[in-house]
Amino acid sequence: MLKKQLYRETLNLILSVIFMIAAWLLSYFIHDDGWYVLLSYGLAFIIGGYYKAKEGIKLTIKNKSLNVEILMILAALGAFISDDYAEGTILIFIFALSGVLESFAMSKSEKALTSLLNLAPRTALLIKDDEEITVPVNKLSIGDVVKVKVGQQIPVDGEIIKGSTSLDQSAITGEFIPVYRSEGDQVYAGSLNIESSIRVLTQVDSNHTVVQQIINLVKTAQENKTEKQTLINKIEKYYVYIVIILSIFMMIFGSLLGLSQAEAIRRGIIVLVVGSPCALVASITPAMLASLSNAAHKRILIKGGKTLESLIDIDTIVFDKTGTITSGIPKVVKTEIIDLYDDKEVIDILYTLAKQSNHPLAQAIVKYYQAKATDKKYKTAEISGHGMEAKIGDDIWRIGKFEAMQHSAIQESYITCTSLGHSTVNIIKNNEIIGFVALIDSIREHVIPVIDDLHQHQIKTYMITGDNAFTGAYIAKESHVDNYFADCLPEDKVKHISNFQEDNHKVIMVGDGINDAPALAQSDIGIAMGAGTDITLETADIIFMDDKLEDLPKIIKLAKRMRSITLQNIIFSISVIIFLMCINLIGKLDIELGVVFHEGSTILVILNSLRLLRK
Repeated sequence: MLKKQLYRETLNLILSVIFMIAAWLLSYFIHDDGWYVLLSYGLAFIIGGYYKAKEGIKLTIKNKSLNVEILMILAALGAFISDDYAEGTILIFIFALSGVLESFAMSKSEKALTSLLNLAPRTALLIKDDEEITVPVNKLSIGDVVKVKVGQQIPVDGEIIKGSTSLDQSAITGEFIPVYRSEGDQVYAGSLNIESSIRVLTQVDSNHTVVQQIINLVKTAQENKTEKQTLINKIEKYYVYIVIILSIFMMIFGSLLGLSQAEAIRRGIIVLVVGSPCALVASITPAMLASLSNAAHKRILIKGGKTLESLIDIDTIVFDKTGTITSGIPKVVKTEIIDLYDDKEVIDILYTLAKQSNHPLAQAIVKYYQAKATDKKYKTAEISGHGMEAKIGDDIWRIGKFEAMQHSAIQESYITCTSLGHSTVNIIKNNEIIGFVALIDSIREHVIPVIDDLHQHQIKTYMITGDNAFTGAYIAKESHVDNYFADCLPEDKVKHISNFQEDNHKVIMVGDGINDAPALAQSDIGIAMGAGTDITLETADIIFMDDKLEDLPKIIKLAKRMRSITLQNIIFSISVIIFLMCINLIGKLDIELGVVFHEGSTILVILNSLRLLRK
């Protein structure tokens, strides 16, 4: 719907410009007062002003108060009545352009819900009478059994009743490390099966799965997200009435100043023209566009000036952990092997077994030891959900998560690593854990300076993660954030954001995963890292295209610069309008001179706004 509206508004704007140029060419080269000139200007006026006039009338009826849209239309009509057609159409063009930009920003949010529908498969393999039948997911009922093959997404929320496997649940929890699930364990729709076939008993209707909850959360948050009130919105409700009352007063009571009725009406129209918020609108829009262009040059995509202005009031920032605070790539931080064994021999076995696995932790081990270890070419086997195994001589060696006795020499070190939130891969010989590898999701470069910079601006910082409390506490401490929330599903993230907002905090959410989309939509401003998923990028208000967290302080400073220049423009433009009003009051201003001053002030505030293109 919004796309169609954007298309129509853009088409009207283009047609309006064409008729305006045609009118100017006709008046310049053929005849200044020809009917075709008036017709061209009239078409430019009607076509260009249609949508803003319609919007202004609807809002006036709805809010029972006048607005800038109505004032601009009245000013343009006043210019037409005074035979200054060019001024009237210029006013309409400026407002039509602002309408197109608003519609363009709004149309972005519509794409997000469409992308969400692709989170889970639309079909499933239903097991019925020992046969596999492909059916639409929305036709499944509670109690149905579905088969999920390797490489497929789980289509339902339910319980595994046959088989075991490792699942990539990053779409739901945001955590990159696959989890082992076996018979009796709960699984979520949208999770990717990466090891072996399983059968799942459907326990939740397709309209109430976790994936559907994510869709509903995003939709609800976008619908309930209050319209950010810009500085111009706050000024307009007073400004509109002041100008209209002054114009009417001049038209009706001009005789008290010794004016004829015709002269009083003429001066009242001049009040409308010089008081039209052309320069006032230009105080805001060019500054916003220049700021957006500045950000885009730094590869920061900001979806609308209202978002940029809202950055000024932010006092709380919530960061997702994986992919935002951390790199999402595990790194080896410690290898512990008991003294009874030769380290080189054990590491060669570890490397050989890990090389045969696609598990992210195994791949991290391979990368760490590839220059230090030797591949022994042992025959290996993968034990689903546990790890790798090889028989070397008379001994059985395993790496991964297997039930085994832990040698006393490594117990203390193992407990320490676990308490620090490290992931561990056990090294097992004949059912005894004789060593382990500790890995951690490393903190991204520049995170600590960014967090410290935000603290200097009195902004509170929080980290939110689907990971456990041990890992959350360690990463939070290392990254300098004020506090953290662990074990969070998408709805938990939304709840934490909502709690901050209920306490009157203005909140930024920074994330990169599908599971972050509802929180991004709920927050006052959602920021997506450039390496994020499509749905996250579409839901967010701001995107860091270069995936640099250090862009965060930059846009906050840019927003403050924009506010400063905008205030300069507003004070100047209102001062010019007051000056012109006073000159008109004593009868020293004709409409042509008023137009010159009016447009001149507009040009000056635009030039001042262009300073935001620098730095």
